[in-house]
Amino acid sequence: MSEQIYLDYNASTPVEADVVDKMIPFFLKQYGNPSNQSHQFGWAADEAANIAREQLASLIGATPDEIVFTSGASEAVNTAIKGVAKAYANQGKHIITCETEHKAVLASCESLQADGFEITYLPVDDSGQIRPDDLKNALRSDTILVALMWANNETGVLHPMDTITKILADHPALLLSDATQAVGKIPVSVDGIDLLACSAHKFYGPKGVGALYVRKSSPPLRCIPLIHGGAHEGGLRAGTINVPGIVGLGAAAEICEPRMAADRKRLAELRDNFEAALKARVPGVIINGESAERLPQTSNVTFPVSNASIMMSTIGIAAVSSGSSCSTGEGKPSHVLVAHGLSMEQSNGTIRFSMGRTTTKEDMDRVVNDIVKYCDSFVKFNAVLQVSNQT
Repeated sequence: MSEQIYLDYNASTPVEADVVDKMIPFFLKQYGNPSNQSHQFGWAADEAANIAREQLASLIGATPDEIVFTSGASEAVNTAIKGVAKAYANQGKHIITCETEHKAVLASCESLQADGFEITYLPVDDSGQIRPDDLKNALRSDTILVALMWANNETGVLHPMDTITKILADHPALLLSDATQAVGKIPVSVDGIDLLACSAHKFYGPKGVGALYVRKSSPPLRCIPLIHGGAHEGGLRAGTINVPGIVGLGAAAEICEPRMAADRKRLAELRDNFEAALKARVPGVIINGESAERLPQTSNVTFPVSNASIMMSTIGIAAVSSGSSCSTGEGKPSHVLVAHGLSMEQSNGTIRFSMGRTTTKEDMDRVVNDIVKYCDSFVKFNAVLQVSNQT
């Protein structure tokens, strides 16, 4: 059997070897607690975490003191949404988000409704983007937060962040962007952004570590911590920080910066050729979000047959997901595809392909051939079945 081809990089990426090398000393030798400043082990761990702050800050155009380390993007999102809601509840209880957000955002917003918060869910057009006028019309005097993702985890569709920041420039509402799928893959700047979430394992760092950017402003942006205890991370997160993971996050961010442009160009070419080949050889294929600006490595494809049958038959394709890895197994169609206007049948025929640094043209050619072979056999089988039924 041929080696399986991994096409689920949006779910998780492998950790770069150089990143692992940077992490190992903080497991074996420099294992001090950075909160303990009474000896060199604590000093070394604290310095390593601060270097990682600088590395991530450089990647997104922030300052190191605006970086709060977390266990991942879900914690960062929960901290931002719930923390801002509690801090600004006396100014308003209205939050705006979008129907296609990650479940971490949607569930966080839903949890606030029991406390009297009102959530507006913006629709998207058939390309998956919000309409700027919808955002303008949704803003109210009691709107305290707008939460809109930078890039969609299922389709790769990018929201128009420049337009969004301009709309909010003259409104007091804070802007949170879940940039988990964008950081490290495309240029991301926190200019005009108040809070931003990311996760290391989406850009070739380790799992279990992420960050929340919190804009330094005057007066200071207020956010109530989600986890209480010691006054770590500027008072926003209690608990001893994951030093090896944070070192890995910083190292991965530093690697991304100089190679991002070349990676984007190569992966966009792979994606475009892959989609063109599918459309040419599989009748009825739909590329979701094709008309919008998208992440370079993500292709969300609706086939005229079920995604389960394709994934079961093309066993050489590893971990190809039909939706977000955080919400699979629910037995429901993807809420992102429903928001795009896809039917249940179409949703059941949709697969997300996400490529990465090790994906080659030969890999994608083989994937196309395997899918075409299966779809051709499916069509022939149905034709035989129809003839048999007629006789």
